[in-house]
Amino acid sequence: MPPEENRKTILTEVKEIFRILVISLLVVIPIRFFVAQPFIVRGASMEPNFYDGEYLVVDEIKYRFNAPERGEVIVFRYPNDPKQFFIKRIIGLPGETVNLEGGHVEIVSLKDKKTIVLNESYIDPKILTVPDRTVTLKEGEYFVLGDNRLSSSDSRVWGVLPYQNIVGRVLLRLWPPNKLVLY
Repeated sequence: MPPEENRKTILTEVKEIFRILVISLLVVIPIRFFVAQPFIVRGASMEPNFYDGEYLVVDEIKYRFNAPERGEVIVFRYPNDPKQFFIKRIIGLPGETVNLEGGHVEIVSLKDKKTIVLNESYIDPKILTVPDRTVTLKEGEYFVLGDNRLSSSDSRVWGVLPYQNIVGRVLLRLWPPNKLVLY
């Protein structure tokens, strides 16, 4: 092949690679910043459901259209240091009173005065939720707890979670592969 044709072929390939790279970035970057983002679990606060080093995908879209729901596992910016990200489970919703008493969690709706005792099948029943505490949530406030109550810094320690700190809900566990789960 003459050197000129070889140069044209290489230039064509470089242009094609560049074009594919640009298109990929135009697709991936908006998804990464506006739809879903990766999160790596750090610490033992969500054991036995999420372990240190697990790789999760966080859905950032749902809460733009629907309010967070009790029981959902979320990733959020820690209220006392927004540079840090935490993972916890939503326990109390705006307009509710959360009673931690005798090791159990009780929710009272201020709207209809109904009381429910949470059945927390996702935690070890031998581990009780302590200390006793009562918190009434205002509009835009959530009460969150780690599943491993003995090793969790959560709303019992630092208070309520403002809605604006919520990044999104856990959508998918990607790593390790043998624990792949869509939530």
